[in-house]
Amino acid sequence: MEPQLDPMKDDLPLMANTSYMLLKHYVLDLDVDFKSKVIEGSIVLFFETGSQYRKTISASKECCQSQFDETCKMRASEPCHIPMINVSTCLSKTECNDFAVSGKEEEATSDGNSNHRNNEQASGISSSKDCCDIEDHGNKDFLLVLDCCDLSVLKVEELDVAAVSGIEKFTRSAKLTVVSKELENIRNQIVHELVTLPADHWKEQLYYFTHCSQAPGCGELLFSTGTWSLEIRKSGIQSPADFPHAIRIWYKTKPEGRSVTWTTDQSGRPCVYTMGSPINNRALFPCQEPPTALSTWQASVRTAAGFVVLMSGENSAEPVQLREGILSWYYYVSMPMPASTFTIAVGCWQEVKQQSFKQKAAIGTNTEFSLPSSQTDLRWHEEICGHVEYPCRFQNPAARLQAVIPYRVFAPWCLMESCEEYLLQLVPQCLSAAYATLGTHPFSRLDVLIVPSNFSSLGMASPHIIFLSQSVLPGGSHLCGTRVCHEIAHAWFGLAIGARDWTEEWISEGFATFLEDIFWARAQQLPHDEIKEQQELKALLRWRRLRDEVQNSEEELQVLRPKKENTGEVSESGASVVKYGLKAEKIFMQVHYLKGYFLLRSLARKIGEVSYLASLRKFVIKFHGQLVLSQDFLSMLLEDIPKQKQSGLTVESIFQNWLDSSGIPKLLPDQLVLLLEFLLEEKTLCPRILQCLERTYQLQEQDAEVRHRWCELVIKHKYEPGYGDIERFLREDQAMGVYLYGELMVNEDAKQQELARKCFAAAQEHMDASSAKVVAEMLF
Repeated sequence: MEPQLDPMKDDLPLMANTSYMLLKHYVLDLDVDFKSKVIEGSIVLFFETGSQYRKTISASKECCQSQFDETCKMRASEPCHIPMINVSTCLSKTECNDFAVSGKEEEATSDGNSNHRNNEQASGISSSKDCCDIEDHGNKDFLLVLDCCDLSVLKVEELDVAAVSGIEKFTRSAKLTVVSKELENIRNQIVHELVTLPADHWKEQLYYFTHCSQAPGCGELLFSTGTWSLEIRKSGIQSPADFPHAIRIWYKTKPEGRSVTWTTDQSGRPCVYTMGSPINNRALFPCQEPPTALSTWQASVRTAAGFVVLMSGENSAEPVQLREGILSWYYYVSMPMPASTFTIAVGCWQEVKQQSFKQKAAIGTNTEFSLPSSQTDLRWHEEICGHVEYPCRFQNPAARLQAVIPYRVFAPWCLMESCEEYLLQLVPQCLSAAYATLGTHPFSRLDVLIVPSNFSSLGMASPHIIFLSQSVLPGGSHLCGTRVCHEIAHAWFGLAIGARDWTEEWISEGFATFLEDIFWARAQQLPHDEIKEQQELKALLRWRRLRDEVQNSEEELQVLRPKKENTGEVSESGASVVKYGLKAEKIFMQVHYLKGYFLLRSLARKIGEVSYLASLRKFVIKFHGQLVLSQDFLSMLLEDIPKQKQSGLTVESIFQNWLDSSGIPKLLPDQLVLLLEFLLEEKTLCPRILQCLERTYQLQEQDAEVRHRWCELVIKHKYEPGYGDIERFLREDQAMGVYLYGELMVNEDAKQQELARKCFAAAQEHMDASSAKVVAEMLF
C-alpha cells in the first residue's frame, strides 16, 4: 500500500521500483497553455530491465531474426503514427485499443484535492486496491511504479517500435540471443539495443529515440494513480523482462501542481518555471525519482509566439514556427542525469547583450588565469572514465581547453539594463575562475535567467541553466558574483557528481559554498592578503548564521547524514525515502551549506589549500558522471594525504564529529577564537550559556589564544566559576597575560581586583622585569 504522508512534515517517498525496470530516456512532447495554466501532451519512456530481474535466455537468434523480418514485411505499408498536439484528438483516434475512455471517468481523474487513490481512472483501468504487490510476482501481473503527483493521466499505451522505418538494423546485432514467439520480446530487444548504443553513436541514438517515440500504439496498458505514484501493468505479464520497454503516457498537469509555478515576471508578463520544489518534477511529468535512475532526455515544447522556452539542454534551441502564432522549441541532453535536475522556464524573456567592445574586454580579463595542474598534465585524462557511457567532455581535448563555455543571459525586459551592468560581465569571469580551479567544464554551454520575484532562493543550478533571483542585481557586483560562483560550482558538485542518497545534500551545497569563495577570489584577481581577509570575514558571518540556526532549529534537521550507516540503502524494489524531505522549515535551513562548508574548510586548513584543491580536481576526474556517498570523497582524500591518517583523522571520526551528529562540531582553534570574539561583542551572556560554552568546547584544554578569549569573557560577564581559569592563565601564560590584568582592574569589581593582585603577588618574583613594572602600574 502507498504510504499516507503529511506533505508538511514527513519524509518524501521515492516510489519508483528502479530495481525491476530502469528508465534510460525520456521524450517529452508538450503544449504550454497560459490561459488554463496547464502543460499537456505526452511523454515516452524507454526502459532497461532492472538489476533484480535481468533475464538470461539462450537460443537461436536466427529464429528471432526471421520472425522479425516477416513482421517487418507485413508492416512495411503501415503508416507511422505521429502524436498530435491536441491530446483529446489523439484519444479519439487510438490504435489497437482494448478499452474505451469515457468522459465521465476521465473527469474523475481531476478531483479537486489531487488525491487519486480511491478514484476509478478510466474504463478498464484498475484502482489501486486491485493492483498487485510489487514485491510479489508469483502469479500476479508485474506492476511498474513511477513517481507521480498532481497529474491527470489520461492514457498509457505500449509502443510498436518494430514498426519504425529502418529499425531492422537493431535486430542484426550479435547481442540478440532471445528466442520468442512474442513480438513484445522483439520490441524490447530493439529498445535494449537502442539504449545501449556506444557513446560515439549518440546522434544516431537520438534520431531513433525521436522516431520510436512517434511509433504507433499497440495496446493500452492498465494504470492507476495514487498520491505519490503512477502504477502501470499489462494483463498477463508477470516479469519486468516481458513488460513493454517503450511506453507512451498522455497526461496534463494541474494549475495547483507543486513542481512548477505559474506567475508573472517583473514586467507583468505571464510565465511558468520549475522552482525547485521539494517534490521535484513529479508534478510535471511521470518519472523515476531515485537518483540512481540516471537518464537522458529530449523535449519538444510548443507555446504561443512571443514566449521563449529555456530548458536543461545541450543545444541552444531556436524556435520553429508550426503554424501562425505557435512556436516549437526542442532541447536534448546526452549525459545521463537524475530526472530531478530537469528544468524548464517559459516566459517573455529577453536575451541580454552587450556592446561588442565591452564584451571583448570582459572576456579578455579572464584569459590570464593559469591552467590547473590537472589540465597541464593531459595524461591524467587518459584514464577511462568511471561512469556509464556517454559523450564525455573530460575525454574531449577541445573541451578540456575551454576556459569559458558559451553562455547567454536572459531576463524580463525591465531588468535588462541591470543585467548588462554587472551580470553579463561576471559570468565569463566566474566561468574562467571555476575552470582555473577544477578544470574541464562538465557541461557544454550555460544559460542564466533572472526568474520572477516569487523565487524562494537566491539561485538554483540545473544542467546547462542557472536561475538567479533579482535580489542579486542591485548594490554592486559582490552578491551577484558570489552567487554566480556558487551556482557554477554546482556544475561539478551536485550535477556532474551527485549524491547517491539525497539526504546527503551537503555533498552538493557544502562544496558549492566552499568553492564559491575560491572562484570569487580568482574572478576578482585580488592580492593574497585581501583574499585572506575577505574569506575570514565570510567565515565569521557564516559561523554566526550557523550558530543561530543550530540554536533555533530541531536537532534532527542539523544532522548531515541522518540515515547514518543506512545511507544509500534502498528496498529490494529500489524504492526509498528522503528523510525529512517534506518538512517545510527544512527548505529554508542552511545547515547543509554551512556545516558542510566548515567541514571542508577545516580539512583544507589541515591539509593545505594547494594539496586540498589538487585532491578536489582528482576527485572530479575520478567521479564525474557518477553518484557518490560521503565516504567516497573522504576515503580518497585521506588516501591522498596519508599523514592525516597517522594524525588520527579518519572517515569514522569525521562521521562522528561532523556528519552523524547535530549541533556545531568540534572547532579548529582559529574558529573558536572567531566565535569567542563574536561573543565578546554581546552585552550580556547568562552564566548558563558560559557554562555550556566551556563544557561543549572544553575551553580549559584549548591553546593559549582560545583560553585568552575565554578569560576575557569570564572577566566581562563576571563569571566566578571561571576565575580559576584566569588564575591559571596569569600563572602559566605570562607572555600573553598582561592585558588581562588591565581588564580585571578596569571593571572596578572588588573580587576581580582582588584576584588580579593575588595573581600578581604569586607571579611577580618570576616575571620579566618590564612586564612586572607595567602590571604594577595598573594595579597600584
